[in-house]
Order: sequence, then C-alpha cells, then structure tokens
Amino acid sequence: MNILDKIVADKRKEVDLKKSLITLPQLEASVMMERTSVSLAEVLRKSNSGIIAEHKRRSPSKSVINQSLSVQDVAKGYADAGACGMSVLTDGKYFGGSLDDLVLARASTNIPILRKEFIIDEYQIVEAKAYGADVILLIAAILSKEEIKTLSELAKGLGLDVLLEVHNEEELEKSLMPSLDMLGVNNRNLKSFEVDLDISKTLSKKIPDDFVKVSESGISSVEAIRELKEFDYQGFLIGENFMKTDEPGESAKKFIEKIIA
Repeated sequence: MNILDKIVADKRKEVDLKKSLITLPQLEASVMMERTSVSLAEVLRKSNSGIIAEHKRRSPSKSVINQSLSVQDVAKGYADAGACGMSVLTDGKYFGGSLDDLVLARASTNIPILRKEFIIDEYQIVEAKAYGADVILLIAAILSKEEIKTLSELAKGLGLDVLLEVHNEEELEKSLMPSLDMLGVNNRNLKSFEVDLDISKTLSKKIPDDFVKVSESGISSVEAIRELKEFDYQGFLIGENFMKTDEPGESAKKFIEKIIA
C-alpha cells in the first residue's frame, strides 16, 4: 500500500464512524446550509495574483510544518494579504487538521474557503457545506468517473464550487465534466511525493478553457507563477511556502505584492 491507499482506507473508517455520531439530517440542520457560498472560480478569473493560500500544520512528506499558529490569525492574515481564497486541511491523522479549523477560518474571514480533504463519500460534501466551506476538492486518483460525477453534482446542488485535482493525462480524461469549476494539476506525485512543475505545463494544453486552471504544490517563487501564467493558469495553491514562516499572512502579502508589481 502506498501512502494514498493508506489515507483512503483510514478515511473510509473515519467517515463510517462520523456517520454514526452525527447523522446527515443533523448536518443538514446547520445554519451554514442556508449561507450563500462565494465562488472561488469567479474570484480567480478576475484576480491578478490567483493565490489560494493554505493552512497546513503538517504533511506525510514534510512532517511538522507549523503547529503553533492559530487558524484565526492565519485566516485574517491571508485575507489582509489579498489572497483569492484559503485552503483548509481538515484531515486529522496525516495533516493535523480538523473541521474546527474550517469553522474558525470561516468565522474569521469572508474570502472563499476550500475544504482540503480526501473526499470519498457524499456525507463529506454535506459536512463541508455545514461547516462553512465554499469549495470542495475532489481527487481523481482516488475516485472513479462515476464517483466524480455523483460527488461534483451533489456539491453544485448545494451551491459549492468544485476543484478537481489530477496528476496525469489519464486522470484528466476521465474527469472532464460540466459539474466542475476548476481543474487543479498537482505537481506532487502522491505516491513518491516528488515535485515537478512540468506536470502543470504539459497538462495545461489538454484542459478546456471552460475550467479555471489551478496549479498545486511545489510553487515557491514568483518566477514559477509567472511561468505558469504563460500556460493559462489562473490559480496557484500555496501552503508550505507561507506556513513554514512565523507569519504566513505577512509572507503571503509580500509574495502577492511581487506578483502584481
């Protein structure tokens, strides 16, 4: 089993347990279900920077990144920096995140929030809406074409944006459907954790212009973003680069200023 298989196996157990603790009707009773989501795709289309800044405490590839900061401070910092949106990791076992992080981020900012999670079940999409997310992530590597269709259509029905993440051409081909808003290319191989920006460059030609193109992982310089913009990318998901500093918001601010200068 590679790390991705392990994460998914654990996630299935976790979701089954959650369903027994909080029922779907209980989730659907959340006041957040009535909230009108903010479209990250629309914000990215109009933005000069395209930065989606991530809150991430740790990861399987880097172990601890930053455990000491409050989510509220990070969220406010990213919003003040002019980030287009914020990505919040909610996986506990491998990334040190939680749904509480999503709630605290939502209470601290009005910018679009992406629930970054290994989504394998419709329950998690209702959960994302109930806890204040505007956007969900679907990962093509762990879902069939039918699952992508079912999950993305449910998300759209709840007013959520959908970011679909791919790693190669095969995943991309099975994923193109109208219920997606953004196509994200992950430059990190989830099996080996190696990073290569050429993945984004190669796949960009194969992504139709109907979708907002987002490049994810391994982006640490303004030069890399300028390069990727030449390939029609409008969104750039950056986590470690900001989170490894003492003040992620300030780091994001300086980074964004350089992009739009």
